[in-house]
Amino acid sequence: MREYRKFYIGGKWVDPVSTDSLDVINPATEQIAGTISLGNSADVDRAVAAARRAFPSFSSTSRQERLDLLKAIAAEYQRRIAEIAAAITEEMGAPAWLARGPQAALGAKHIAVGINVLEHFAFDELKGTTLIAREPIGVCALITPWNWPINQITCKVVPALAVGCTIVLKPSEIAPFSAQLWTEILDAAGVPAGVFNLVNGDGPTVGAALSRHPDIDLVSFTGSTRAGIEVARAAAPTVKRVHQELGGKSPNIILADANMDEAVARGVKAVMTNSGQTCTAPTRMLVPASVNARVKDIARNATDTVLVGTPNSNATMGPVVSQAQWAKIQTLIKSGIDEGATLIAGGLGKPEGLEKGYYVRPTVFADVTADMTIAREEIFGPVLAIMPYADEAEAIRIANDTPYGLAGYVQSGSLDNARRVMRQIRAGQIHLNGAPPDLTAPFGGYKMSGNGREWGEAAFHEFLETKSVIGFEPGA
Repeated sequence: MREYRKFYIGGKWVDPVSTDSLDVINPATEQIAGTISLGNSADVDRAVAAARRAFPSFSSTSRQERLDLLKAIAAEYQRRIAEIAAAITEEMGAPAWLARGPQAALGAKHIAVGINVLEHFAFDELKGTTLIAREPIGVCALITPWNWPINQITCKVVPALAVGCTIVLKPSEIAPFSAQLWTEILDAAGVPAGVFNLVNGDGPTVGAALSRHPDIDLVSFTGSTRAGIEVARAAAPTVKRVHQELGGKSPNIILADANMDEAVARGVKAVMTNSGQTCTAPTRMLVPASVNARVKDIARNATDTVLVGTPNSNATMGPVVSQAQWAKIQTLIKSGIDEGATLIAGGLGKPEGLEKGYYVRPTVFADVTADMTIAREEIFGPVLAIMPYADEAEAIRIANDTPYGLAGYVQSGSLDNARRVMRQIRAGQIHLNGAPPDLTAPFGGYKMSGNGREWGEAAFHEFLETKSVIGFEPGA
């Protein structure tokens, strides 16, 4: 059992001011997997003060010094990547293949992308006689979620370090193990004292204290839209920058000329990956009404291939993260049944033989209309809503009929058709014909899916202030 009682502040593992603790539950077994301390505002004050003290010197380091630091982190991360994968399986139930593959591997990829961007990034740019100087914004509070834990930590920490910011990290208290290992990696890699700090705790206490703290210059938050609104409210009196990656209800438009078998099966798989706990999951599948009956058969057959089981089995899907998440998903599945959607796979309750653990049956509804709860609310579970459309114009209207705008998907036999439809979708990242993620592409949302962008060069700009130096060069 893991015991993580200390916080990392000022380059040292220190006892928290708070004496509160929390048991971390393994969602596959419902057993206690470890215990962490829960911080309070006094712990936050100590961590922010350490980051503030470290900022003048770290922000003055050279590009090469920061490159050397990131390369040391990359090497240490690779040395411990198997431990990170094991921690992710324990804390949020990811099957071993998923934890070792996409979950842990994404951390290494974000570090590699950060190194590559830093090697070529233009911090200074001359526009006529004026210098445009991009300088680190200052002390950054990074608040990360439980669903892709190391991915969300690395895609924030790496660009912040790369540009010369100092950091206080508050990971999810539900899945804090990989954050602990990440902190050990940074310590072993030689991150200077105070540059990176870790305080565990919950959102209403530590998250709120960070958001309102006058010595925090930026809050970068990933989580629910509801929590993001509270972060913005807390941050408003100090007029700090707030960067948010929030909820999604992503449309997957399958056009009439698509390979229907391939496109529908791919869409089902994408929703079930990570037990549906992905903010960009294509949870609304829009299909031509003329092939609705055929789509139901394809989706039902594709769902039958999703094997739910324990993380160390050959399962393709594990549990959801907590009892609270399981109960929320059950409520939303029941709403789909009660509101008249056609249940073609899955449904209420746990899969047969998996009474212990927070397992959900892979669920697919068809004949879903835009007014149904399952078409509007982010379920964050393995639940797909199939929505028929009469023509392309209606598909685009349905796709945009949501308060969210994080991602979208278009499937077509013609790339030109997919490109044309893509232009009309109000979302921050669009995938055409099953294209895989691109970690150099800006990632973030329109509307209530947030503001700002992560990943690649775009992430660097989030952690920088822009200074115009007029008359830097003599005029004509």
